[in-house]
Amino acid sequence: MPRTPKPSSLSRSEQTNIVMSGHINGAGRLFGGVLVEWIDVAAAVAARRHSGRDVTTAAIDNLQFKSAAYAGEMVVLISRVTHTGTTSMEVRVDTFVESLDGERRLINTAYLVMVALDKEGNPTPVPPLLIESEEGQQEWQAAERRRALRSERRRQAY
Repeated sequence: MPRTPKPSSLSRSEQTNIVMSGHINGAGRLFGGVLVEWIDVAAAVAARRHSGRDVTTAAIDNLQFKSAAYAGEMVVLISRVTHTGTTSMEVRVDTFVESLDGERRLINTAYLVMVALDKEGNPTPVPPLLIESEEGQQEWQAAERRRALRSERRRQAY
């Protein structure tokens, strides 16, 4: 059955959280594990929107903490599908701290690999990604390089 391509814009998700006291680590910053949980959920939303299926996280391929977030700050996560395979999708999640005047400061970028699941929990095909822009094409090419690196790491049992 042919799979109709879908644009990345249909998978875009934006999630906002306020950093509360229970999210803070011993150093007074947002605990990294809490942020990883929020990133995983944001990636799942984008992957579900693209695939129309339940999904599972196969890998967190790249996660870079650029800056901290503190109690009381708003954290905004923006996710979108950047690449598709047969049953997998790469999702980029950009995380920002948003000030009360609406200005956003990037604090994290992450790439996750999500796999679509059928009703029995088995991997199932996903729609191809429709590339709509030069930026989307560049993101696709970068995703191809990350995919090759993941393959090489698996081959080397890294």
